[in-house]
Amino acid sequence: MDVVSGAVHVVDQLCYDVIAGICKLKEEHILEEIKEEDPDLLPKLMQKLDGGYTEDEVREALSDVAELTKAGQLFVEDTYECIIDEVKKRKTVVKALCLHIAHDCNLACKYCFAEEGEYHGRRALMSYETGKKALDFLIESSGNRRNLEVDFFGGEPLMNWQVVKDLVAYGRSKEKIHDKHFRFTLTTNGVLLNDEVQEFVNREMDNVVLSLDGRKEVNDRMRPFRSGKGSYDLIVPKFRKLAESRNQERYYIRGTFTRDNLDFSKDILHFADLGFKQMSIEPVVGDASDPYAIRQEDLPAIMEEYDKLARIMIEREKEGKGFNFFHFMIDLDGGPCVAKRLSGCGSGTEYLAVTPWGDLYPCHQFVGQEEFLMGNVDEGIKKPEIADDFRSCNVYSKAKCRDCFAKFYCSGGCMANAWNFHGTIHDTYEIGCEMQRKRVECAIMIKAALAEA
Repeated sequence: MDVVSGAVHVVDQLCYDVIAGICKLKEEHILEEIKEEDPDLLPKLMQKLDGGYTEDEVREALSDVAELTKAGQLFVEDTYECIIDEVKKRKTVVKALCLHIAHDCNLACKYCFAEEGEYHGRRALMSYETGKKALDFLIESSGNRRNLEVDFFGGEPLMNWQVVKDLVAYGRSKEKIHDKHFRFTLTTNGVLLNDEVQEFVNREMDNVVLSLDGRKEVNDRMRPFRSGKGSYDLIVPKFRKLAESRNQERYYIRGTFTRDNLDFSKDILHFADLGFKQMSIEPVVGDASDPYAIRQEDLPAIMEEYDKLARIMIEREKEGKGFNFFHFMIDLDGGPCVAKRLSGCGSGTEYLAVTPWGDLYPCHQFVGQEEFLMGNVDEGIKKPEIADDFRSCNVYSKAKCRDCFAKFYCSGGCMANAWNFHGTIHDTYEIGCEMQRKRVECAIMIKAALAEA
């Protein structure tokens, strides 16, 4: 893979070795440009290949490499870092809000960063008036952007269902007036899901995230009710019904794996065997003192699990039984998103979280941390310096990202994780980085394997 252009090449061993040899020459400052007519290039390259190939074979491979380089698909120079200063000068244009419609929950998930919905604070439900102000703030702060996104989040948003419905209606009433279009989404644990909710969701919600961790024993260990009873048996039939009613599109089954189920490929396959087509299982993020937290020594097992899942997904796709796994979805035609190379995930600048009482934070994972309180829906952003700091956070501001091949696919990783582990958003969560690199590698492997099938 050429990191800067995003071009991926399926090559034979000779070409692979020639590219590796050129990389060594460039690293040793022996080579600056790849030119076929350079009489010194071939003998220097032959020295790096450790024998096994004839000059004619290497010359032919070198010709292909030179052609791809000239076409801007190999050894592409990074021209993006030089315009970072221009990105930092951009005004904040908000395109998405995470509405914390309920700081309350009817489950007691053991790994919940939201503390059963309380977010370092108190239990509360967002009022309709506060939600209206949030949507008005979004419209006013969105500039010329027409498409706006609102995620109803919690806690558990269905515990404040009437306000969800009322806010969707309010948003729709504003679309023509302001030439905007709202894309509403909902994240739910499914406990309160019923036919009325399903009908409304299918009519109004562009996407639905359904929280389920996998096999019954896995889910019920980490996602019980406060009584200790598991939630699997109640929610799975509801989720299957909802997924079918949406034609297996525009939803995600979203799970979390911990060190208690490092065999999480079995949970993904469990989802598939239940009939789900859109799924994601995220690694838990926790303090080293948490018994369920992933540790450095767990990584070999996790890497093997991603490999195993990738191989199974290729087999199932060839059998006509394919499914989508969020972390293996990658665009190899358009390449990495240029905007994300420069602006990261958009938290704190394009995307904000709103508490039940209208406070604004960079994203849902910073809610309740007062040093990240940016303002409120009544007065808008009162601390633009926070947005400025997030805007300056990208793969170029993080030393650990500079030589990472996956940097343009993760945009430097989660800033909340960096803050929690290092006390600065301008760093990376190393365990997360290693898993991300593996996921990108597997995603590319799947594409290459299916392209050759």
